[in-house]
Amino acid sequence: MDVRTEARHIPLCVDLDGTLLATDTLWEGVAVVLMRNPFLIFSLLLWALRGKGRLKHEVAVRTGRAAKDWPYREVVLQRLERERKAGREIVLVTGAAECIAQGVAAHTGLFSSILHSSTEHNLTHNNKRDALVARYGEAGFDYMGNSADDVPVFEAARRAIIVAPDPVAERWWRKHDAERLDTGPTSAIVALKCIRMHQWAKNVLIGVPMVLNHTILHMDALINTVLAFFAFSFLASAVYIINDLSDLTNDRNHPKKRYRPLASGQISVPIALTLALSLVLASLGLTALLPIEFAGTLALYAVATTAYTFVLKRKLLVDVFTLAGLYTMRIAAGSAATQTDLSFWLLAFSIFFFLSLALVKRYVELHEHIGRADDELVPGRGYRPVDFEMVGQAGVASAFSSALVLAMYVHSKEMMEMYALPWALWPLCPLVLYMQLRIWMMARRRMLHEDPVVFIMRDWRSLVIMSIGALLILAGALGPR
Repeated sequence: MDVRTEARHIPLCVDLDGTLLATDTLWEGVAVVLMRNPFLIFSLLLWALRGKGRLKHEVAVRTGRAAKDWPYREVVLQRLERERKAGREIVLVTGAAECIAQGVAAHTGLFSSILHSSTEHNLTHNNKRDALVARYGEAGFDYMGNSADDVPVFEAARRAIIVAPDPVAERWWRKHDAERLDTGPTSAIVALKCIRMHQWAKNVLIGVPMVLNHTILHMDALINTVLAFFAFSFLASAVYIINDLSDLTNDRNHPKKRYRPLASGQISVPIALTLALSLVLASLGLTALLPIEFAGTLALYAVATTAYTFVLKRKLLVDVFTLAGLYTMRIAAGSAATQTDLSFWLLAFSIFFFLSLALVKRYVELHEHIGRADDELVPGRGYRPVDFEMVGQAGVASAFSSALVLAMYVHSKEMMEMYALPWALWPLCPLVLYMQLRIWMMARRRMLHEDPVVFIMRDWRSLVIMSIGALLILAGALGPR
């Protein structure tokens, strides 16, 4: 009997969490359950005291995940499909709950049999090894796994196949002659994607009060603005992580968002939560160095953005008004950090300007759902395809309103007193309107594929307009009286 024929008679046993799936079903289930009802933390503790098998079962039946909603590793699926076609017995051996294991097996159609945890028995580590040895004998099976819990099974298997190993499994792999499936890079880049550093560009708004109040050359104001920028950015990134956790199912069914680190399984739930906690602590540390008014503004932002993540983003129109308010809070935070006055006109302009951008964001989302039934809700939102034109009309109206408020701001008494040449600021009105209308036209042409605020920060035409605006403000401030 040659090696290939012998291999066909050796069953290939496959782990689920972290191996076939690029996630841990228990951790993800706990996160989903707690986000739906935080008070279930007490029930989780009770179930854990009754054993890990019981905990897995209770979490699994409350998660509501369909088998198709899990992130499967394509390279593993392809390998198992080849082995199955070659006539090999493929066995799913998992510590996950029965309902999850059965669902995955039915969805993939790859497995001839299943071993899984029960409410009384947790099938991991030595328990999994003992079950496989009792069934197939020592070295009577090949095993595909990824974690420290799998090391005893690797030792008992005829052959080990390593997939995306954790540090313990990585060390075992380096010491033994084992096969390793390439699942792609895992590095700090994934963490940076998870915290969405590109979204930090929005927090440049914190510097607006310093610039408009002509304190940009004051060292104290400059340092406080920089500290406030990072405090806001760290907190916002932590909220993005929580938002991604709460939106896992919707993101995995989205053509683009399914590639996000959490949705795709590139980063695990425990690591993501640790990262979020670290960011919150870093934000609090920086906030302690700033005026108490900034801490109050940041706390209000935290409450508002958390409410948006869990409730408000699914409410018709409330979501876009909340987004506009969150952008405006950044300006208020900059004012609090530098202890400068906050103009009523600046706040009014900000609300209309960012309301228009929030509406264009929803407009683009609705554009992707044109052709569906008019009464079908967009997943995770409070809108229907029939709202498409109304959202567009409201957004364009907000753009014109922001230009009108800006004109009134330029003509206000405080601007007349602050600027030597206030008339030099008048071109700001058509420039701002041009920038917004251009974004709306690009959205209508399906040429806008990202957050409009981030788009502005990357688009060279928008950057040119903002540069011209900065020069106009400089000319108005430094011109002869």
